[in-house]
Amino acid sequence: MEYRILGRTGLKVSVMGIGAGGPSRLGQRDNNKSEAESVDLVLRGLDAGINFIDTAEAYRTEAIIGAAVAQRDRSKLIISTKKQLRGENITREELRAGLHDSLRRLQTDYIDIYHLHGLKPEQYAYYLKEIAPGMQDLRDEGLIRFLGVTENWSGDLEHEMLARALQDGVWDVVMVGFNLLNQTARESVLEATIKKDIGVLIMFAIRRALSQPAKLKATIQSLIDSGEVDPQDIDPANPLSFLVDSGAAPSIADAAYRFCRDESGTHVILSGTGNPAHLEANLAAFERPPLPAEVTARLKRIFRKSRSVTGG
Repeated sequence: MEYRILGRTGLKVSVMGIGAGGPSRLGQRDNNKSEAESVDLVLRGLDAGINFIDTAEAYRTEAIIGAAVAQRDRSKLIISTKKQLRGENITREELRAGLHDSLRRLQTDYIDIYHLHGLKPEQYAYYLKEIAPGMQDLRDEGLIRFLGVTENWSGDLEHEMLARALQDGVWDVVMVGFNLLNQTARESVLEATIKKDIGVLIMFAIRRALSQPAKLKATIQSLIDSGEVDPQDIDPANPLSFLVDSGAAPSIADAAYRFCRDESGTHVILSGTGNPAHLEANLAAFERPPLPAEVTARLKRIFRKSRSVTGG
């Protein structure tokens, strides 16, 4: 397993992180796994060298993570979780109460990275002024170590919130949507995080369009129709087949993970799973070398104008 330093936090993190959200939520949503099976899945990942786990109040998987962490050395693990934001703006009291609930479910007395979850551009000013100071108080009390913020990428395709947040010097870690189908974060977010030494967590490295052939075809066709992809650059009937046909990767999903892993400025690529075989395939992808330079360049060229999709 490769490890990186998560920006100015100084935390040494595995480049592959366990993502406890997404469509699977450790098998709780799509595979109907028992909680014990999901706990075992987390333990398998930890025993393979992963030390970074991302969950959230909204995912309802914090208790599963807590049960797994209780069986390992907490001091060697990095836990990232998030305060849900819904409806009206939350108060500092609700922030504090939510953190204590997360601590209880996670069976720990501190959170390494505590995020505001899916913050929208129009919410940002309030949360910077009213809630960020409350997060700093929690940090000063030793309940959290670093402040994070995650974007609502599907509703903020231009990364407007994060571009604003990176001007303020408050956030130690950001979570951004980025994948080979939509690389806009390279200029909108990653240039600034590199310059400011901010930790970067990548979400949406794999979405349905990169794991389901029919969804990929439909997505590519939509990009061709909108003028964001040149049909001369890609085979609409069998898009991205060159990744496998050339021997660059055993699957499109494998290539997608490696593309994100080797993007400059990324630290942790979150990987969700619901069963051991899928976990093993993901682990194998992160062990493979970089994609050939010509393949990476081709992916950058094909999707250089793509802005309207997340791959979902």
